[in-house]
Amino acid sequence: MSLRIAVAVAALTLTASAASATTQTFVVDKNHSEAGFKVRHLLSKTPGRFNDFAGTIRLDPAKPESSSVEFRIRAESVDTDVPDRDKHLRSADFFDVANHPEIVFKSESVRRTGDDRYDVTGTLSIRGVEKRITLPVTYYGQTHDPWGGERVGFSTAVTLDRKDLGMVWNKALDQGGFLLGDEVWVTLEIEAVRDKSAS
Repeated sequence: MSLRIAVAVAALTLTASAASATTQTFVVDKNHSEAGFKVRHLLSKTPGRFNDFAGTIRLDPAKPESSSVEFRIRAESVDTDVPDRDKHLRSADFFDVANHPEIVFKSESVRRTGDDRYDVTGTLSIRGVEKRITLPVTYYGQTHDPWGGERVGFSTAVTLDRKDLGMVWNKALDQGGFLLGDEVWVTLEIEAVRDKSAS
C-alpha cells in the first residue's frame, strides 16, 4: 500500500469514527410516552391507545438527517376502555394479533423541514402489510433529568387509511353510510432516555 493510499484510508477511518461518536442512542420511556389513535364511529371520533410499545432512536445532533428510529407496538395492547370492543380489535377483522403480534415502523430517511421539524420517512408494517409513510415530527429538544439521565422529546400526528392496511371490516347502516370511518388519526408523544452503554 502506497503512503498516499494509507493516508487516505486513515482519513476515512477517522472521519467515520468522528461521525459515529456524535450519534447518541435513546430508548423510549414508556411511562412518559403515548401511542394513541382516533377513528370515526357514527358521528364522533372514538379514541384508543396502545399500552405496550418500545423504540430506539439514534440521534445525531450535529447532523439530524443521519438519525434513525425504530418503533414497535404490541398489537394486543390495544385499549379503548371497552373490553368487548378491544377483543374485536384484536381479531382478524382488525389487528389480527394472533398472526401479527407487532406493529413496526422503521425509518429510512430524515429530512429537515423547519426549525425543530423533520419529515421521517420509513416503512410501517402492520398485520402483514407494509406501507411507506412519512411522519411529520416535532423535536422538543434535549435535557437532563434529576437522576443524571439525558432525555429527548418528540411528537408526531399522521392520518392513515385503515383499508390500505388490510382493515376493511365495516357495517352498513340502514339509513346509508357505514358504522366506521376509514381514516385513522394517529398521534405519538415520545420521551426517550439516553442509553449510554450503546452510544
